Amino acid sequence: MMSAFPAMRFSPEKAIGKDRSKMKNIIISGCNGKMGHVIASCILDRNDCQTVAGIDRVAEQYARFPVYAAAADVKEQADVIIDFSHPSALDGLLEYCKLHQTALVIATTGYSADQITRIKAAARNIPIFFSFNMSLGINLLAELAKKATAVLGGQFDIEIVEKHHNQKIDAPSGTALMLADAVNSVLDEKCQYVYDRHSQRKKRSKNEIGMHSIRGGTIVGEHDIIFAGRDEIVTLSHTAMSKEIFAVGAVNAAVFMAGKAPGLYDMGHMLSE
Repeated sequence: MMSAFPAMRFSPEKAIGKDRSKMKNIIISGCNGKMGHVIASCILDRNDCQTVAGIDRVAEQYARFPVYAAAADVKEQADVIIDFSHPSALDGLLEYCKLHQTALVIATTGYSADQITRIKAAARNIPIFFSFNMSLGINLLAELAKKATAVLGGQFDIEIVEKHHNQKIDAPSGTALMLADAVNSVLDEKCQYVYDRHSQRKKRSKNEIGMHSIRGGTIVGEHDIIFAGRDEIVTLSHTAMSKEIFAVGAVNAAVFMAGKAPGLYDMGHMLSE
């Protein structure tokens, strides 16, 4: 089966001068997907890490590292796994990481509440970096949203609008939920998330956060947090111009997680060091 993506050519020039004995060894889960290719390219440009293997249900090799259909098949030793695949891969990755005491960076979205519970439980035994969005800008947006909510929350209605490409499966996005959770964490009276209003003929209540999803074209990712008050609106926005920002964040997280003690980590931990 041919890959839907062009082969990533290994550049010998990029390998010159790299001290591989000091580099962090990374396995990319979902390596044959769009984000997997971007991550592999980002790692190739760095001097502090290298890809030693890939995992993908389509086990087709396109670079110098081997690709396996399942985590259990991987023969190479790694410091960290970066997962940008599918929620169905979670259990296999957790089992592999617990068996080999390998750190795990989870960048996949669309997990169920039960799967998130399993992630948190596994973090008691292995180091796990879990974030709904690997962008530095989005994580700053979450912090700004908390500050805005502390000032405006009791007087302004809060709505979140997210836009993504027409191939995205889950809605609302994991990032939108992360932003809603950030807003809700500051409120004295917690709000409920409302995803669909067309079946409800009633006024908006004060204790809700509206969540709206748009899917179309090739939109990489846009998120707006709207604070709507009496005769004024405050909007906090973030626009992703390319997928590379998520790849760079994931690779930075992988280097950060190498050698960490068991626990659940996020962008806040990485930025504080």
